[in-house]
Amino acid sequence: MTLTRRSLGAVLGAALATPALGQSWPSRTIRIVVPFPPGGSTDTLARRLAEKLTAALGQTVVVENRPGAGGTVGADMVAKSPPDGHTLLMGVTGSNAIAGSLFRTLPYDPANAFAPLSRVVSAPLILVVNKDQPIQDLAGYIAAAKAANGGLTYATPGNGTSMHLTGVMFGQAAKVELTHVPYRGSAAALTDLVGGQVQSSFADFLVALPQVRAGALRALAVTSPARHPLLPQVPTMDEAGLPGFAATSWQGLFAPAGTPAPIMARLHAEVARAMTAPEIKDSFAAQGFTVEATTPAEFDAFVRAEVAKWAVVVREGRISLD
Repeated sequence: MTLTRRSLGAVLGAALATPALGQSWPSRTIRIVVPFPPGGSTDTLARRLAEKLTAALGQTVVVENRPGAGGTVGADMVAKSPPDGHTLLMGVTGSNAIAGSLFRTLPYDPANAFAPLSRVVSAPLILVVNKDQPIQDLAGYIAAAKAANGGLTYATPGNGTSMHLTGVMFGQAAKVELTHVPYRGSAAALTDLVGGQVQSSFADFLVALPQVRAGALRALAVTSPARHPLLPQVPTMDEAGLPGFAATSWQGLFAPAGTPAPIMARLHAEVARAMTAPEIKDSFAAQGFTVEATTPAEFDAFVRAEVAKWAVVVREGRISLD
């Protein structure tokens, strides 16, 4: 559910009702930790949001890239940061919904180590292949995977990401085995896919769309329940032969658990204001995202449902990264 005018007004009212907050917070630079390298959609989004928050809060908001282990290195850093509103996480499906099932020794609890602020964008993934591949559609991809007997490769931004687990879920649904090739971020994965070092990817929509439009990649299917308006000619997985198959990649802002309620209210109000600003909403919508500003309660419930969903995929796939 996106934020309505009424609920936005209520959050703004809660923030304005705590005048002392502006005198004590923010008292120094605010960091938005992106758990991936520069160049991917998470980094792009965080930098646009940081610009808006800097103007709104009167304090510099910077992006700090802390890549590694499918987003869990950066997430762990934020989970262990003081809950004072000066360190935030631009979390993603992998770091905040999937990782808890993948890592038996994960140093943070995805469901309880954070105070969810808002889901800010979501999008389907695109199953794409290098333009020089003979594969033309989903049926051809499945046939190629069966013929390769596990040798068909798919690139992802890293182990434990939504792109990785969507590939696992695809293999379970299509009854094929694929070879996962993890990279350190979406940009590096896409570079090798375009260059032909890997054959396919369940790719980040924002990063892959320009290459699809340029003809460097061939889009076979999207993972959303309905066709995407920016790629209306590309079928859904369901339409292309995998009934009921759907997965989304989402990004949202988190604070460490225990962050004071007045700070959470002010932060949420400003994040919601930023994400509904036309220059951000229209820009990201034009690149394929659904732009959102959910309430903290809505986002918390959503994250817990995602944790449960991906736990089934991990369990049935018998996947562990430690």
